Amino acid sequence: QVQLVESGGGLVQAGGSLRLSCAASGRTFSSYAMGWFRQAPGKEREFVAAINWNGGSTRHADSVKGRFTISRDNAKSMVYLQMNSLKPEDTAGYYCAADPNTSQRLNVYPSSYDYWGQGTQVTVSS
Repeated sequence: QVQLVESGGGLVQAGGSLRLSCAASGRTFSSYAMGWFRQAPGKEREFVAAINWNGGSTRHADSVKGRFTISRDNAKSMVYLQMNSLKPEDTAGYYCAADPNTSQRLNVYPSSYDYWGQGTQVTVSS
């Protein structure tokens, strides 16, 4: 069992930045690949970024590539999402998720992730 708690969301103007954090507790954090997903009202949950168990491999959705960066600190059991050049279309609830996967594969489907946080809201005003 892994517990995930996100923080760092808020209201920001277009062009601004936010850094989301996800604190993990429970089983060995380094046994999991980690992902960030987002969901806007009336829309399906969509993949944002993922990082493999040791941080050696990352993947970002095309919509955020060059603006968002995922990272992790296994010593602190933390995963981060640095979001720059935010746009109104980035407005959504952002969720951290854990995938019990120690390969180099990075999954983009929510069904591949076993554990989820409660989410943190990001609102970008125009």
